[in-house]
Amino acid sequence: MKKILLILLSVLVTVPYVSAAANGKRARSQWFGKRVVFLGDSITDPRQIEKHDQDVWWRMLEERLGFEAVVYAHSGDTWREIMKQAERMHEELGDDFDAVIIFAGTNDYYFDIPLGEWYAVDTVSVQVAGGAVVPRRHRTFVCDDTTLRNRINTVMSYLKNEYPTKQVIVLTPIHRAYAYFSRRNIQPDETYANGIGLFIDDYVSAIEETADIWAVPVIDLHSICGLYPLAKSHARYFRNAETDMLHPNTAGQKRMADALYYRLLGFPASFE
Repeated sequence: MKKILLILLSVLVTVPYVSAAANGKRARSQWFGKRVVFLGDSITDPRQIEKHDQDVWWRMLEERLGFEAVVYAHSGDTWREIMKQAERMHEELGDDFDAVIIFAGTNDYYFDIPLGEWYAVDTVSVQVAGGAVVPRRHRTFVCDDTTLRNRINTVMSYLKNEYPTKQVIVLTPIHRAYAYFSRRNIQPDETYANGIGLFIDDYVSAIEETADIWAVPVIDLHSICGLYPLAKSHARYFRNAETDMLHPNTAGQKRMADALYYRLLGFPASFE
């Protein structure tokens, strides 16, 4: 009897996440039939499908999870431009989507954007128990486009206020190595700090803080996808071993999709 109860409990726990189709077709998850918006930079930009003759991570997930992808990502964009992408999403889609996935930050590192602070702190009088008015330290979000954290604040404030029922998920940047696109665009590998003395993992850590600050899931793609372009053996996952160890090729994008597939199964696709 105890064994039967354990089996029944196991079924009840697993059904809400992925339930196998009776006809033997691919299992349907909570993401099936949803509309998912993707905001980001060149690694998410749909133009790379034809320009570089490769597949992309979000399209692989679209096929495996059965959602509809709407992509506003654009090459070279930073978290400042993510706000512009979000505004375009609002203009074109209104409320007609279920989730937003944001993958950005590597260009903020490249363009030497300071990390900044989440809050400005001052002292303000406030009424407390008993009716007394006392001074207390008080913090206010800083929302502008001058630092990474301020840019994230701007985007998150917009999404939280405009779309309280939508799922919002943030991805950290992946590891990066040498890239030569022109004499005006040479990008050293991540063992070098950027022009203001910060490393890529400083940006990854700041983006990870978004989870606690804004109550959104942050998926640490920097670690879980396993891509490590500093190792010569990982050249197989990037576009060109000599000139572009920054952008994953189809094989690299598949590793990203494989890692994200399992993480996304653990999150609601919407809150409606």
